[in-house]
Order: sequence, then structure tokens, then C-alpha cells
Amino acid sequence: MDAPRSPGHRMKIPDYLDDDRIERLANLLEQRAVPFKGFNLEALDGYLSALAVSPGDEVPMSEWEPPVWGKPPRWDDAEERAEIESLLLAHRNMAAARVRHGDDDLPDHLAPLLWLPEDPEEEQDDELDVGRDWALGFFTAVELREVQWDEWLDGNDWMEDLFDLLDRLASGEVIGEDPEAPGTPIEYRERLEIIAGLPAMLADLHHHRIDALTPREPIRREATPDRNEPCTCGSGKKYKKCCGADA
Repeated sequence: MDAPRSPGHRMKIPDYLDDDRIERLANLLEQRAVPFKGFNLEALDGYLSALAVSPGDEVPMSEWEPPVWGKPPRWDDAEERAEIESLLLAHRNMAAARVRHGDDDLPDHLAPLLWLPEDPEEEQDDELDVGRDWALGFFTAVELREVQWDEWLDGNDWMEDLFDLLDRLASGEVIGEDPEAPGTPIEYRERLEIIAGLPAMLADLHHHRIDALTPREPIRREATPDRNEPCTCGSGKKYKKCCGADA
């Protein structure tokens, strides 16, 4: 029997969600979040994935948790609240670890949490909107740092292309050159292709985020001597009549 926890005890946060925790979190979201316009598990996975690659400093839990629920839940007691926090933070840890891998080396336990048919390769109705909730969750997180994301998008065409693919999952349409014209519905197969590419997309965004956060060493230039000072090459001439003559 486990020893009782002291009031100051903090639950150890797992590195990822195992199957039991996934089921527990999914059920809690269906009961406490979805009825109040909060997230289901798939939307939460997209949301936390976007937070893991978000520009700038890490978004604090006090800011990112409220949208998860839609309406703040009333917990039964402190123990239940601690359990929920542990599940959410384990999911966040999972998303943060996921983005460090591409699609070639992603461990199974870090795979994106999306609902797919039992046999995804079988022919399916094109109206089956797999990946929609994941993409909607992703874009909800983008809104938390909209200005910074816009700056990234303005300077990186490849990121615009990536967002266009996610928008297809969210909207179910391909928008042509004329944004006023009706979009073309995407097919189920295209949804699967986009979903298969999610780990690589997240890895690219993660690498960009790391590069953006890495301090750059300034290029140091030697001070240019005054034109009438002795030239630094040691010739004995004035700088303006030696190395500075062509400056």
C-alpha cells in the first residue's frame, strides 16, 4: 500500500502518456471539456504540439490551460486536481519530446494522438474529417502568440506552405489563388498524407525555434585607424597613404 502523500508532496510528472493515462485523459476531456467547448484529446494533442514549437519563451500553464476546458471545471478535491495537472503536463512533455524527432526516427509512444479508422488504408468516405480536430487545436495555440507567429510566417515561405497543409486539415478545403472563390474539398487520401507528414513538419518548426533562440556571435571588426595615424601594417606610412588608400 502506498504511503499517504503529505500536503507538500508533488506528483512526479511522467515523460509521456501510456495507454491507461491516454484513456483517462480522453475520458476526462469528454466529460469536463467537450460539453463546454473545450478540447477533446486530439485537439489537445495539436494544441500542445504547437506550444512545443511556439516562438519565444515557453507559454506558462496558467495561460495555456484555460482554453483546454472552455469553462473552468470544478474539481472534486485537491487530489483530483493534482491528477489532472499531472496528466496535462505529461501530455505536454510528450509533445515537447515529439518535436525533436522526424518521421523517420519517431518512437511509437510519441506518435501524434489522432483518431483514425481501424484500417486507414481501406477506402473511406472523403467526408471523413480525420485530422481536423488536431489542426484546430494547433491553430488555437498559434493564436496565443499570433504576432510572433506572423513574423515567422512573413519571413519563411516554407512555413506558409506548412500552415496551408494544416489549414486543409482544419477546413477540409484547398483554397485557390482567388480567396473569394469556393474551395476544393480535399480527399481522404490527402488527409492521410498530411497526417503522415506531421512529425517532419513539427521537427522543422522545432529546429527553426532553436535557431531563433540561439544567440548569434556578433562579427567583430578591427577598429579602422584615423587617416593620419600610422598604418597598422607597420610600414611607417600614414594609413591614408598605405592600406587606407583604396578605402
